[in-house]
Amino acid sequence: MKALRNTALLSFFALLSTTAFAAGPAMGEVEKQPLNVAAVAMFLVFVAATLGITYWASQRTKTAKDFYAAGGGITGFQNGMAIAGDYMSAASFLGISGLVYTAGFDGLIYSVGWLVGWPMIMFLIAEQLRNLGKFTYADVASYRLKQTPIRSLAATGALIVVILYLIGQMVGAGKLIQLLFGLPYQYAVVIVGVLIILYVTFGGMIATTWVQIIKACLLLGGATLIAILALSHFGFSFEEMFKRATEVHAKGVSIMGPGGLVHNPVDAISLGIALMLGTAGLPHILMRFFTVPDARQARISVFFATGFIGYFYILTFIIGFSAIVLLSEHPDFFQTAADGTKALIGGSNMSAVHLADAVGGNLLLGFISAVAFATILAVVSGLTLAGASAISHDLYANVFARGRATEQQEVKISKIATIGLGIIAILLGIAFEKQNIAYLVGLTFAVAASANFPVLFMSIYWSKLTTRGAFLGGAIGLLTAVTLVILGPTVWVDVLGFAAPIFPSKYPALYSVTAAFVAIWFFSITDKSQSAQDEMEAYKAQDVRCQTGIGAEGAASH
Repeated sequence: MKALRNTALLSFFALLSTTAFAAGPAMGEVEKQPLNVAAVAMFLVFVAATLGITYWASQRTKTAKDFYAAGGGITGFQNGMAIAGDYMSAASFLGISGLVYTAGFDGLIYSVGWLVGWPMIMFLIAEQLRNLGKFTYADVASYRLKQTPIRSLAATGALIVVILYLIGQMVGAGKLIQLLFGLPYQYAVVIVGVLIILYVTFGGMIATTWVQIIKACLLLGGATLIAILALSHFGFSFEEMFKRATEVHAKGVSIMGPGGLVHNPVDAISLGIALMLGTAGLPHILMRFFTVPDARQARISVFFATGFIGYFYILTFIIGFSAIVLLSEHPDFFQTAADGTKALIGGSNMSAVHLADAVGGNLLLGFISAVAFATILAVVSGLTLAGASAISHDLYANVFARGRATEQQEVKISKIATIGLGIIAILLGIAFEKQNIAYLVGLTFAVAASANFPVLFMSIYWSKLTTRGAFLGGAIGLLTAVTLVILGPTVWVDVLGFAAPIFPSKYPALYSVTAAFVAIWFFSITDKSQSAQDEMEAYKAQDVRCQTGIGAEGAASH
């Protein structure tokens, strides 16, 4: 049967999408399946191309600025495409399509939440980051504050986000190679880890940027092709697609309205805050704004990134609704559950994969699997570089060496850190093979929204921020987010097996972000030390540079 022929790829996609959207039990052992030749061929072509890019980039990576920020020579359009490539994950592609397939219109809650964060980044953060920072967002957060505590906090938040993200991506990538080539899972994870170490260690940000650009083109191209082929079945009429979807979906016309996915208004607000502010606090995304020559190009890059990402989410909307209709015409994509009902093989998150098979056959399915692997490599490359930068630039150069490290020493430490993070990612990928890792995505965005964003935002816009306020507020936001995720249903019940959660909500961001901002405000206004007065006075000079770019790198030439 056609469904059985593609069991291997479906198993991988199920695991990958579960990483981001599910909270069910861990997947069991995956049996070795026949090779998908098209997928393997495309996979090998992509790896060969990216290794070639890495060699090319290594010849152009000479200084710390080249390694961390691609020499500041990436254009706004290129950086916008790279940001989109860094941000659009295979899990969101599959998960959002699956949510639309299941819940209709309401399935867009995640894509809307993630997309809304980008205009805020464009208007409130992008230019300010480029004007005040050099390589990492900690440069901005610590600009007028004490370096040691603020950089230590920022690096800690960045590393937590990076490691949490890496675990899910490594498990997904390892499963993909295991299924495509029939390799043992441990060997597959090692291969992925070695590739990432090569990309980042030798190519730095230049190689990472172009891997992300290629991946964005592949993902947008693949999703566009699926959407066009699917729409052709409805005469390219959205009205016809929606009409037929309401006729075949179990929920009928109700799939065209909101309110069915998140029932509690407080949870809806909390989820929205996590998605929106978490996006603005992801270290590997913020790092991309230092790759452009000036603040204007930083703003342009967000403009293009927002367009690409918004277009991508429109495609997932079309794919989800098309799948409702077209998959119902393919009974071989369904299996009979224990209660006698028909369920989609692999679950609702497999709707986009089944749709690719339905409209394009095995070749399109193979292409989508190669795109999924390209997506993972692009995201993991950005994450690894952000983590290495936090270790070398923030901790080593500015905390331990107190600014006395040379560029060569800093880059050397960064490459060592890259190898170390690669090894850690391999070990964690192997350790978490059979674990439920869905909670990691929720925790990642909660940490980014609660620990990283409040400190960054307040350091840019609030003149009364002090070192004590920033450090204690960020630490309280971090600890609150981690604690509430552990005590909530996702970990306390689904992972640890208790009957009822101590904290009732799956979405802690409303509480942890509020705690962070309140703590930052309180501990700053109650700080009457002389250093606090000096930091408040230094805000005036910071604000001039922040808003005008005077004194920023590249300002003289523009």
